[in-house]
Amino acid sequence: MASTVSTPRSMPQSGRLGSLDSPRSWASPAPFSGPETDNISNADEGEELLSVSWNQDYGCFAAGTSNGFRIYNCDPFKETFRRDLQGGGFGIVEMLFRCNILALVGGGSHPQYPLNKVMIWDDHQSRCIGEFVFRSEVRAVKLRRDLIVVILEHKIYVYNFTDLKLLHQIETLANPRGLCCLSYDPNTSVLACPGLRKGEVRVEHFGLKVTKFISAHDSNIACATLTVDGLLLATASTKGTLIRIFNTLDGTRLQEVRRGLDRADIYSIALSQNMQWLAVSSDKGTVHVFNLRVRVPGDNGPNQNKVAAVAHSPVMTHQNSSSSLDALMPQNTGANTSSSLAFMRGVLPKYFSSEWSFAQFHLPETTRYITAFGAQNTVMVIGMDGSFYRCSFDLVNGGPMVQREFIRFLNADSQRPKP
Repeated sequence: MASTVSTPRSMPQSGRLGSLDSPRSWASPAPFSGPETDNISNADEGEELLSVSWNQDYGCFAAGTSNGFRIYNCDPFKETFRRDLQGGGFGIVEMLFRCNILALVGGGSHPQYPLNKVMIWDDHQSRCIGEFVFRSEVRAVKLRRDLIVVILEHKIYVYNFTDLKLLHQIETLANPRGLCCLSYDPNTSVLACPGLRKGEVRVEHFGLKVTKFISAHDSNIACATLTVDGLLLATASTKGTLIRIFNTLDGTRLQEVRRGLDRADIYSIALSQNMQWLAVSSDKGTVHVFNLRVRVPGDNGPNQNKVAAVAHSPVMTHQNSSSSLDALMPQNTGANTSSSLAFMRGVLPKYFSSEWSFAQFHLPETTRYITAFGAQNTVMVIGMDGSFYRCSFDLVNGGPMVQREFIRFLNADSQRPKP
């Protein structure tokens, strides 16, 4: 499927986009002078939440609504700014860390833009600086400081952020969820997406010019995420019972944890920044936290050394050596729960020897939730019903998490930014 890229006549020279290395703050955004702004004080009434998405460091999230979009800071929680519009809604609002650049796609019953168009919006300049038009609906958009990635149902386009030139085209199996994840470490450039076979993940190490295909599951991929450096990949299938962690360089499966026995629709998978914890949300209404028993050797050193260490580490190549993995677990944190019948591994069904979650947080089974890790031992959850939760878990004993904060952000006038 061909794409069309256009830029306005007044678009800055490509070098100007290089200033993204020092992005402007959201603190004092310029007026949204593209679509007409609606200043009616009761704009919240009847407003529908169409999408929520974290920024790359999980410090903020964007909410697309039937009337515009909003940006929220997570800690402390507050609405940073909003754009209430008369024109229509946004089904995709993708942030680039905390800078002034957004990728926007229309959504809802009255979309602001066609569903096959991606607008790259500079909110500081209050104008579009790039536009992509496709022959089919855009399923997702992902941003790095150097890349714009547009996901269609059967194809992924990768563009250079500086000049908007097309760099890569990737064919995928049917991908209605728009599954695609990126590494955000500036020293690595990794993309993971569905392959061309059921249950397969394709991993592109752009910097190394290496493509790896991983047979992750027997069923279709339902969710996937990468660590910040792209060296570890976590996946779940449409069955939704198991989450698997892989080395992206050689495809080795490093760990497998069990969410439950019943089928579930996995909404999100999150990896903590220190690569010690993994969280999963699903339609079962419970957020599960697992102890991640995989460590990247030399993770305090230069990234190139880290990549080399992962590629040659015995921990990353001997997935069945539980003793070597156990040796990597910190002594001051607990382990995932195992069945008391785990000693009969190979005799009883596989789930008796599974690793179960270390900590849990129960939510109403009424909406879709996405989760991420906050500071220290906290987990954040956003619901498509306009809810925000912050909870904490015991690093040693695990068990039920404790709710620390709850906010109805969509209609919370107290969270509006001060004029």
